[in-house]
Amino acid sequence: MGRYIIRRLLWVIVLLFLVSLLTFIVFFVFPSADPAQLRAGRSASPSVVKEIRHSLGLDRSKTYQYWHYMRGILPYVHTHPFKVGWHFNLGYSYVNNQNVTTLIFQRLPATISLTVGAVVIWVLAGLTVGIISAVRSRTVLDRVAMGGALLAISAPVYWLGLVALYLFAQDIGVIHLFKGAGTYTDLFTFSPGGFHAANFGAWAGSLLMPWFVLAAAFAAFYARLLRSNLIEVMGEDYIRTARAKGLPERTVILRHGVRSAITPVVTALGLDIGILLGGAILTESVFNIPGIGRLSYDAIVHSDLPVIQGTVLFGAFFIVMSNLVVDIAYAFLDPRVRYS
Repeated sequence: MGRYIIRRLLWVIVLLFLVSLLTFIVFFVFPSADPAQLRAGRSASPSVVKEIRHSLGLDRSKTYQYWHYMRGILPYVHTHPFKVGWHFNLGYSYVNNQNVTTLIFQRLPATISLTVGAVVIWVLAGLTVGIISAVRSRTVLDRVAMGGALLAISAPVYWLGLVALYLFAQDIGVIHLFKGAGTYTDLFTFSPGGFHAANFGAWAGSLLMPWFVLAAAFAAFYARLLRSNLIEVMGEDYIRTARAKGLPERTVILRHGVRSAITPVVTALGLDIGILLGGAILTESVFNIPGIGRLSYDAIVHSDLPVIQGTVLFGAFFIVMSNLVVDIAYAFLDPRVRYS
């Protein structure tokens, strides 16, 4: 297991390098707009645009730009005097000249809050509905549950978010039930005076509607996935053996059936968490949540190339690390899986 993890971590480095190279080629070598021109404005003179391009380093060769970018990310070693360090500098925003790393870490708590709450809701709801539908297969309850799941999967997140705001937001909704868009409250804040915890109720209240909207489609997909796998597993020989031994039906379903059927669900969960930690662009945009997804959207609109590069790298990192965690979890969920 240890050698397997080390190999996967080395592959993470290779993959992140390839992602950074491809992102640089797409957005820097073939840009759709000139960042210097956007920053200077429409009426700026060519000399002003030229000065801005020089200050941003866009007049240097593409090879130099990429090497300068990677040099800020990679660890460094000084020989005289000997010193090893790591700046982890993702560059500076073209729009406000702020450090990209700082911008991402400022937005990361909001994205983590949105992701964690939605994951808890969709896992609990999806697994519960999937198990009930599999056990009560072809009944009225099963058909209603799968019909609702199909409806939730078919509803786009941005549409469902706008409908939820119209119906349940406290400011514009028909039923004043949840806080509306733009009301996000951080759970933890950092200041020169120290580390402070905000009101938990205010934090959870500002995210309740985004949690349910984001979790709706995922819960429906997980319910359908678990149902189909569990129905197949419940017909296996070892399930009949467990029942023949006199084990309670709940133990047979949860300990033997669900444990075998949940492996594809864990795979999907790892991928979904990694993708959402990279930024839930639609949900964060609809509810005006200041997360990484909103940051990347604004960067794309303004052709803020360093921010785009940084958010893409963070998203790729979360995805590959989530895959590693899923692969390790396989060995604990399925005793037949072994890594050498």
